[in-house]
Amino acid sequence: MTNKFKRIIKIIVIIIFAGTIIGFGLWKTKDLIGGINFTVEGIRDGTTYATDTLEIIGIAKNAKLVTLNGGKIFLDKDGNFNETITLLSGYNIITAEATDKFGIVSKKIYKVIFKK
Repeated sequence: MTNKFKRIIKIIVIIIFAGTIIGFGLWKTKDLIGGINFTVEGIRDGTTYATDTLEIIGIAKNAKLVTLNGGKIFLDKDGNFNETITLLSGYNIITAEATDKFGIVSKKIYKVIFKK
């Protein structure tokens, strides 16, 4: 019986060790598996603005490249960004895109109006 007991203990230890390794690996890759976390603030779709400048702020975690109307946005070490854009008189379309290292794109389109 002691050999059987030792064998069961050995199997349990191996299972716990393997589970720990797998769990740690999944925890370390959770951001990679989860994809881009992309939020944009300071602009609302369908809104009419009385001022010609908008401060666009947001976060793009796990993004390799972020653009606003095709222009590159620089991120800080935490993935935060802050850009000011100028609206043209009338109807404006603002496109924000975040691309991860696999080429997957998260896109947000805002249609706004600037009326003096």
